[in-house]
Amino acid sequence: MASGKTRTSKRSSSSSSYASTVTIIVVVASCVLGVWMLTSGNNAVVTPQPTTTSRTTSSTASENNTTTIPPNINEGPFEDNPGDLPDDALKSDHEPHKSQPPPLDDSNKESVGEEQDTSSQVWEESRVTQHQNQLQQQSSTDINEEGESETTKNENENENYNSEEDQQDQAEASKNNNNNNNNELGTQTQTHEEGKTVDSTKRFSDENQQGKKQEYEEDQHNGKQDEEKNESDKAVIALSYETKQEQSAKLLDEEAIFTKDDDQQSKLAGAQETKSGGSEEQEEISNNKQDSQEDNLDITSMQSTDQEKQTDETNSLLNSGIPKESTESKKSWSTQAAESNKEKERRKDTPKGKSDGSSIYGYTWQLCHVTAGPDYIPCLDNEKALKRLRTTKHFEHGERHCPEDPSTCLIPLPLGYKTPIPWPTSRDKIWFHNVPHTQLAELKGHQNWVKFTGEFLTFPGGGTQLVHGGLHYIDFIQQSVPGIEWGKHTRVILDVGCGVASFGGYLFDRDVLTMSFAPKDEHLAQVQFALERGIPAISAVMGSQRLPFPSGVFDLIHCARCRVPWHAEGGRLLLELNRVLRPGGHFVWSATPVYQKLQEDVEIWEAMSSLTASMCWKLETIQKDAINKIGAAIYRKPSNNKCYEQRQQGIPPMCKNDDDPNAAWYVPLQSCMHWVPVDQTQRGSRWPINWAKRLHTPPYWLNKSQMGIYGKPAPDDFTTDYQHWKQVVNNSYLTGLGISWKNVRNVMDMRAVYGGFAAALRDLQVWVLNVVNVNAPDTLPIIYERGLFGIYHDWCEGFSTYPRTYDLLHADHLFSILKQRCKLAPVMAEIDRIVRPDGKLIVRDESNAIGEVENLLKSLHWEVHLTFSKDKEGILSAQKSSWRPKE
Repeated sequence: MASGKTRTSKRSSSSSSYASTVTIIVVVASCVLGVWMLTSGNNAVVTPQPTTTSRTTSSTASENNTTTIPPNINEGPFEDNPGDLPDDALKSDHEPHKSQPPPLDDSNKESVGEEQDTSSQVWEESRVTQHQNQLQQQSSTDINEEGESETTKNENENENYNSEEDQQDQAEASKNNNNNNNNELGTQTQTHEEGKTVDSTKRFSDENQQGKKQEYEEDQHNGKQDEEKNESDKAVIALSYETKQEQSAKLLDEEAIFTKDDDQQSKLAGAQETKSGGSEEQEEISNNKQDSQEDNLDITSMQSTDQEKQTDETNSLLNSGIPKESTESKKSWSTQAAESNKEKERRKDTPKGKSDGSSIYGYTWQLCHVTAGPDYIPCLDNEKALKRLRTTKHFEHGERHCPEDPSTCLIPLPLGYKTPIPWPTSRDKIWFHNVPHTQLAELKGHQNWVKFTGEFLTFPGGGTQLVHGGLHYIDFIQQSVPGIEWGKHTRVILDVGCGVASFGGYLFDRDVLTMSFAPKDEHLAQVQFALERGIPAISAVMGSQRLPFPSGVFDLIHCARCRVPWHAEGGRLLLELNRVLRPGGHFVWSATPVYQKLQEDVEIWEAMSSLTASMCWKLETIQKDAINKIGAAIYRKPSNNKCYEQRQQGIPPMCKNDDDPNAAWYVPLQSCMHWVPVDQTQRGSRWPINWAKRLHTPPYWLNKSQMGIYGKPAPDDFTTDYQHWKQVVNNSYLTGLGISWKNVRNVMDMRAVYGGFAAALRDLQVWVLNVVNVNAPDTLPIIYERGLFGIYHDWCEGFSTYPRTYDLLHADHLFSILKQRCKLAPVMAEIDRIVRPDGKLIVRDESNAIGEVENLLKSLHWEVHLTFSKDKEGILSAQKSSWRPKE
């Protein structure tokens, strides 16, 4: 049925059909009367035959008020389709004049001329055939008007079909009538041979005449109801379509650079049309699809035109998002790679290369056969590199030693692995089989670090210093120095030698973000315990190299029995903490030298006192916690250079002017101190404003004369980036990607700029580790300044975390840049290692990079849920499965 068909034409067609029927009845009745008069003299008596299946079906359908019969798929949309219909199937909106029968059309006149000497059953089949044709046209139009809405289609069909038995009878009758229509002359002959008599025909004609008025009145009433229902259906369908269009346009608006892929539209439409489940109604409805293809194409074309029009209207919004990084702005920003150029030898071994850009969908992956098994960290478990170490005096064996050829093998799952327990329950217990290690429980169970309880590992306290829980200890620190003000003045802290990170876990209750770290080989799997619990942590060691953080970014640094020899070798490890501690920040040292009087403890305390004094750290207080039976010494770093200038001895020395305090990527430790910035326009000269205002306020040291990453003045760039990510997260990520955020806790932004993505997630029960790439503009200090945290990294190497530790990874324009330096296959293997089973990956990038990533993900058996693309830009959302290669 052409899409331009209207309700008015259907009413006219229905009325005309009824008129034709009445005329046929009158003419045939006259013919029958004449035949009866000719044959009555022979006194022939013929036993009436039973009513045919066609009539029985028609009668039954009429009693059940059946109103729709699907057309035969072998018929064209405008061809006659003989079959049985109920008497009330034809509906007319205009009552004809009763005093004058409607005229016959040409086709009916020919039919009357050919059937004057046939039985009444043939006439009935001809009448029902026309009824069927009218209903077929109405059914096809209704189906086309319903468009893609499968649910509305099912509701209409449920109203039309009252029972499964009626559907089968109607289908059988329709089939029989098709055969009759295609073999009309043969059907007429067969009717005579079956003994259809004139008496039978006359009786049926009389019954028809008697019931005609009642049928017509019922048709009028049903026709009005059907029209109202169809109009209501059209309104519902239009509303549904408009809602889908609005949702699609909204997603496109907030994505700012993306629109739906044609292939994705096909996938989504196909998915909607397969939601209903295998009933006989749906099987019959599916037979209509071939007949209505032409109409559907017309409607689809109309919908596409509407969508294109709406898309054109939103083009200004689509292009109003954050642009790509400005080439000119890069000149005004240094990179971590440039800042760390002193460390040359290690960088020579960093694998280089360019991706050939070809798709490797179908790449053959293999399991890693390594000693570490399910806990393998490529850059920390490089046995070949560790064997070449000349010394381990400065814990070099705990530092990063990445393979020359990046790993492309996959990590096996621990036996019995389960979906992690959600936060905050996970802070107190985790599944044992997810981190199947009992050594720490055996060594530290009596100190309430961790205990093995059935199928769980539980964390009843907070470690050696927090036997009675973390919150009491946290409050004890603030009571000792009220100026700390957890969650206001103090927002981002560093926990050294964190154990299972209970301190950082409980600080979430005070709105404080903690970066915890500990070596991998100390107290096996302690960082893995922390991440499984939903607490931020990385595997790192204070050894021979700087920590991967900028200078002066942590508001407070905490060490509770962290077993670090701060006073050794001129205090160079404590000087590294001085580098990353914000001017005016606090160092909380809770260790046995503070509150015990053993000879070794006394010696360490004296050495620490001398060292901290020479560093100009002020000992603000020493307090003892009577409940936990521990003590804490709290120091404060100077906020100006006055003390440095007044020192009589220059030990430790001040760093040279060409020593960049922000250089941190494979840079050797320096036993020196950096001057405190005093210029009010320099970072570090003032303390940040209180949390949470600092989250959305541009840092004071960003000035309008400096061009931002995206080409605007730096403060405006910052604000625009924040607004952009709030819109994307709130209007797209939270609702448009099918992600259950209640199951998301550990999040990583693989290519953070200003930290806008993390800031937009602030109201969720998640934490976000912001990664600033070493070859990107160094914006990590901005991220810390706004009360968030992050780390430097090069994604051409492995990340310093355990497998299966993140619920969601976010990569904004990472891979198109990264593939210029290294191949993507090892990067995707690393992502697969980091992400938990059922974890998510969101990628925004150039279309060619999206395609290569998608192929790699499919080869890893990830489920690619969503893709959009426009103007060579795209977005992808995927979910990791539990698939692992077979041995």
